[in-house]
Amino acid sequence: MDTSTLAAVASFVALSTKPRLLPPLIPSRSLPRTRGSLAVCCSHSHASPPPSPLPCTASDEEEVAPPHLRLCRLAEEFGALPDADRARRLLAYAAALPPLPQADRVAANRVMGCVAQVWLLGSCDRSGRMRFAADSDSELSRGYCSCLVSALDGAGPEEVLDVDPADLAPLGVAAGARSRVNTWYNVLVGMQKRARAAIAAREGRRRGEPFPSLVIGRDGAVRAQGSYAEAKAKFLSPDQSKISELVNALREKQIGIVAHFYMDPEVQGILTAAKRQWPHIHISDSLVMADSAVQMAEAGCKYIAVLGVDFMSENVRAILDQAGFTQVGVYRMSSEQIGCSLADAASSSAYTHFLKTASRSPPSLHVIYINTSLETKARTHELVPTITCTSSNVVATILQAFAEIPDLNVWYGPDSYMGANIADLFKRMTIMSDEEITEIHPDHNRKTISSLLQRLHYYQNGNCIVHDMFGHEVVEKIKEEYCDAFLTAHFEVPGEMFSLSMEAKTRGMGVVGSTQNILDFIKYHLKQTLDRNVDDHLQFVLGTESGMITSIVAAVRQLFDSYESSKEVANDLEQISIVPGVFSGEGCSIHGGCASCPYMKMNSLESLFKICQQLPGEDNSLSVYQASRLNAKTSLGKLVAEVGCEPILHMRHFQATKRLPDKLVHQIIHGNGGEPL
Repeated sequence: MDTSTLAAVASFVALSTKPRLLPPLIPSRSLPRTRGSLAVCCSHSHASPPPSPLPCTASDEEEVAPPHLRLCRLAEEFGALPDADRARRLLAYAAALPPLPQADRVAANRVMGCVAQVWLLGSCDRSGRMRFAADSDSELSRGYCSCLVSALDGAGPEEVLDVDPADLAPLGVAAGARSRVNTWYNVLVGMQKRARAAIAAREGRRRGEPFPSLVIGRDGAVRAQGSYAEAKAKFLSPDQSKISELVNALREKQIGIVAHFYMDPEVQGILTAAKRQWPHIHISDSLVMADSAVQMAEAGCKYIAVLGVDFMSENVRAILDQAGFTQVGVYRMSSEQIGCSLADAASSSAYTHFLKTASRSPPSLHVIYINTSLETKARTHELVPTITCTSSNVVATILQAFAEIPDLNVWYGPDSYMGANIADLFKRMTIMSDEEITEIHPDHNRKTISSLLQRLHYYQNGNCIVHDMFGHEVVEKIKEEYCDAFLTAHFEVPGEMFSLSMEAKTRGMGVVGSTQNILDFIKYHLKQTLDRNVDDHLQFVLGTESGMITSIVAAVRQLFDSYESSKEVANDLEQISIVPGVFSGEGCSIHGGCASCPYMKMNSLESLFKICQQLPGEDNSLSVYQASRLNAKTSLGKLVAEVGCEPILHMRHFQATKRLPDKLVHQIIHGNGGEPL
């Protein structure tokens, strides 16, 4: 997913959505006066001091206005002030907020996602009312905290939960910078987490088992929490003898390795360590694997070992051939077929029917996810002009196609969840102004976005078996116990997880995108914390395949090492929570083990060593592991490898120029028969 596009959409929706709970603003003179905090009055004159934020006590219960009404008054108060006076009003609120004792200004009480350091306390008193206290090392952030404490202190837990983040949209006018707006949202989320805990305690519900997690210390040490995490952690310090054995074989026989992020942790642990001694090892998402193989061939590698599913080794073989490296051998890591649920969905008769419908609705463009076979890309390209996409560029690709070709129909597949998420994202854009939409794509506005929704079609019977597990149970667990953590999610997750992650993104606390986007997000926030030299007690929930953990740990360790040893950064600065997913009926549990791709795990360490040791395999012993060339022909008599590569080349052209290639546009307008493929 294009992260800049998502950020713009998420930020706008956060600030522009109409409040769900708030009625039209009521003049302050018509509101009943109470003793509690902001319920005292809504001053419209910047010359008047703000009401003192006094916490409501149990004896005030009947006099206290409900939270949404207090927020209404707060929004009215700040909305009536000139821009130049809003910061002054926040500073006045800050001055009225009692400071927290130093003993409470600790990492455990930190609110994540705020530019400044913010601390929050919250509990339920004997009368069943929530009591909040907060503080910050920034006066403006103290002002935000003071406003929220005034509005929600003394409210019932359910009332706190009923406050929608959108209710804070009018308050954003006081914050100015996007990063400061996040403080409103993240403090509220922290308050709601404490309210949920209070309800659970009142109802006698025991706290559920936490997700397994790995805590990475400043010294690079890893502490596992939970049996599943322990199983992952033991491979982060691999056997040195195995590393040496692998490196010697790679160097002697000039072998390069391209591997996907979702590899088995034992394999990734060895590869990550070996890379320090042999540069021709690359772990990435599927898009970069073939490019890395070409670079390795250019550097003199004679063989490429591909650790991934079969469509990845097919792509590597075809791209190497196109680059002129036909003599470089390509090997997969299993003697059996290494499948993929998405690739299988795209090769089905139902998907062919989907595209035959597209072929009868010109002009049409088929946008196919890269996680499909070359044979599928070739077959579909002859039915409907096709361009490949990734989870990081799919939105930009579709928007550009609609901009370039009038009345175009776009047919996306085969990932149904991603298709639904794309449609959801475009619907969110329809409430944006033309100016905001233009920032995302210069050739679009509200009218064009609204019209393209009717011409966007997506396949509705395909999904990744791993990301499918991030459903309702996982989402509820995150809401209950991890709502204040950084949330990462792959674009292939179900809609409920997508919406939760998009909400987190509005607060600067989430990312939705590719595996690389997720890794970059974690590195970015860790770097920010290291630059500020504070103990932010970072925590990330990983909403994708658990194999990502190895690359995340390696990246975190590298960042730690890159900073001067004299920097005093606290241990346990980074905590990464693995969300394994739960899929009922298959014996999986929230303790872990489910968010693991069985196909990727077919790439065993034993096979890798076997291939490296037996190459060049002159006795034909490795023929079953060799990625064969697709010499088959399409229904139009063309080579599958050549036709299947063209949608990939179209994508590469788009990535380089930000426009569809002329040849593809010609095919869309005139049909594939208008110009030879």
